[in-house]
Amino acid sequence: MHGRQAPVRGRRRAPVARALRARGRHDHRPPRPGARVSRPRVVALGGGHGLAATLSALRLVSDQITAVVTVADDGGSSGRLRAEFDVLPPGDLRMALAALCNDDEWGTTWAAVLQHRFAGEGPLGGHSLGNLLILSLWEHYGDTVRGLDMVGRLLSARGRVLPMAAVPLTIEAVVRGLDPGDPEALSTVTGQASVAKTPGQVASIAVVPQEPPASPEAVQAIDEAGWVVLGPGSWFTSVIPHLLVPELRAALVRTPARRLLNLNLELDTSETSGFTAERHLEVLAAHAPELRLDVVLADPSVVADEQALRQAAQQLGAELVVAEVATAGSPGQHDSLRLAAAYRDIMS
Repeated sequence: MHGRQAPVRGRRRAPVARALRARGRHDHRPPRPGARVSRPRVVALGGGHGLAATLSALRLVSDQITAVVTVADDGGSSGRLRAEFDVLPPGDLRMALAALCNDDEWGTTWAAVLQHRFAGEGPLGGHSLGNLLILSLWEHYGDTVRGLDMVGRLLSARGRVLPMAAVPLTIEAVVRGLDPGDPEALSTVTGQASVAKTPGQVASIAVVPQEPPASPEAVQAIDEAGWVVLGPGSWFTSVIPHLLVPELRAALVRTPARRLLNLNLELDTSETSGFTAERHLEVLAAHAPELRLDVVLADPSVVADEQALRQAAQQLGAELVVAEVATAGSPGQHDSLRLAAAYRDIMS
């Protein structure tokens, strides 16, 4: 991870910095309702912990949130349920629902219950209760979206959670460096769990089936949004897959919404070994060259060369906004209140 640079004149971070100073560096109150200029209709795309961080922040600044979630997980409890019942993997959907729970007793209790994972080596061992609840409602209604909506009602979730595709997806990655005798040779790695931990460098990804049907509700949400937020998250297995669903990609290109790309706090991961912040943008553009952005949000800890990153953002039509959104003392973890302040300043 690159070290922080001194503030650069012209960097758009003053509104967020003022908000943080007004609250105090360690004041963890959410942004004041009176400070909101609007309540934007926001669609957040991603999966796993990255999307959960986005949703935990967004619910402090908007009451019109739709999460559009990746459905390619093939590991752990989700992978087992997907293989046994031929359903969408529920894990990332569950995490998104938990992130949208309120901070009151009802919300915190149900979020914890939803995330509870059974111990032991028996048939339940390793399964999340939330995954089983979601699967039960899917079987009861015979309707994926209706089942998710019912879980959201039970939790009093502050938004809606939708799958990005109507069928489970398999990720196939072209990876360089797996052959010790030929470091430049390309290999194919199949499955989200395998791609996420590959020791090679991912060059590109595809999904199977190649042109999966999108969730119609997800497409409609993007068409009607005021803002669309993409990322943070595992770049090749949580962020880019949304661009590989044709109907979803077309909606992202045509939507009148403004588009915000949220860069990760940790750039050099197993999926993106050696990647700079600029390289993340280049890879995104390579998978969807027609997609334009309005804002790229980055924490200063990942900005090694601000001018280069600003130019890379401009190539996508976007303004670069640098703001501290990491938890103090935990540089790889988003502070939901700081991230909410950044979203509020950008979207107001």
